Amino acid sequence: MLSKMSKLAFFLLLIGSVLLTGCGSQNKTSERSVNSNAEGKKKFVVVTSFYPVYIATINVTRDVPGVEVINMTKPQTGCLHDYQLTPEDLKTLERANAFVINGAGMEAFLDKTLQQQPQLKVIDASKDIPLLTDQTGEQNPHVWVSITNHILQVQNIAGQLATLDSANAGQYKKNAEEYNNRLAVLRDSLQKTVSGVSQRDIITFHEAFPYFAKEFNLTIVAVIEREPGTDPSPKELAETIETVKASRIKALFAEPQYSTKAAQTIARETGAKIYTLDPIVTGEAKPGAYDDYIRAMEKNAKTLREALQ
Repeated sequence: MLSKMSKLAFFLLLIGSVLLTGCGSQNKTSERSVNSNAEGKKKFVVVTSFYPVYIATINVTRDVPGVEVINMTKPQTGCLHDYQLTPEDLKTLERANAFVINGAGMEAFLDKTLQQQPQLKVIDASKDIPLLTDQTGEQNPHVWVSITNHILQVQNIAGQLATLDSANAGQYKKNAEEYNNRLAVLRDSLQKTVSGVSQRDIITFHEAFPYFAKEFNLTIVAVIEREPGTDPSPKELAETIETVKASRIKALFAEPQYSTKAAQTIARETGAKIYTLDPIVTGEAKPGAYDDYIRAMEKNAKTLREALQ
C-alpha cells in the first residue's frame, strides 16, 4: 500500500507527464500547420487569352515568386475572331486571380462570360492605345503587331498587375522596363532594316498588319481575305489580281496560320511571289517563349527586306 504522500506524489507526476505530452503534441501540430501553410500557399494565377498577350505577360512576371501564368487557348489557335469558349476554358478562368486580354474587341466572345463572373479581375492590355479603323469604321484589334503598341501593352499589363498584386509591384515594373528596353532596340533595328526598301506597297493576307504597316511606313493596297479563313469571292479575287497587275506588286504576304490557296491563285495570275509574315498569334506556351515575339519580328523584317528590295 502506498502512503498518502506517495499517492499524492504519484498523482502529481502523472498530471505533469500528461501536460508535458500535451505541450509536445501541440508544438508538433503547430509546426505541421505552419509547414502546410508554407507549402500550400496559393499561387497568384494569371490567365492570358491568347499567345501574343501570353508572351508579354510571362516577360512581366518573369522570376516573380508564387506567380503562375496560363495561356487559355490552344497553341494552334489563331486570332480569336470566331473563338468559342470550351468547358476547359471556363475551368481555367475559375482559377484566375487575373485575366489578361488583348482588348480592343479581340475577345468579344467573352462578353457574356465576364458578365457572369464579375469577380474576375480583367487586365486590358490595349487600354488607352489609339485604334485604327477600316473603311467600314470597324476598329482593328491587332495592336500588338506594332512594336510600339506592344511596348504600351507591356506597360499596361505591369501597371494593372501591380495594382492587383501589390506585394510584387516593384518586380512587375522592373521586368516590364527591362523587356521594353529590348523591344525599343528591336524597333530601331527593324526601322533600319526596312528603311532601305524601294517598294512600299504591299498586299497582306488579312487585316492583321495595319499597325505594322503604319509603324514601318508601308502601304497596304489590298487585303486578300477580309475575314480570316473565308475565301474571297470571285469578284474580290479578280479585283485583287487587277490591283497587283496595276501596281506592279511583286510580293504577296500570307500568314503561317492560314491556307495560301487564294494567294497562290493571285500569284499564278500575276507572277507575284508569296512570302510569309507572322502576326505572332500562335505558339507553344513554354518556358523558352520569352523571346518569341522578338524572334518573329526580326524574321518579319528580313522577309520584308527580301521581298521589297
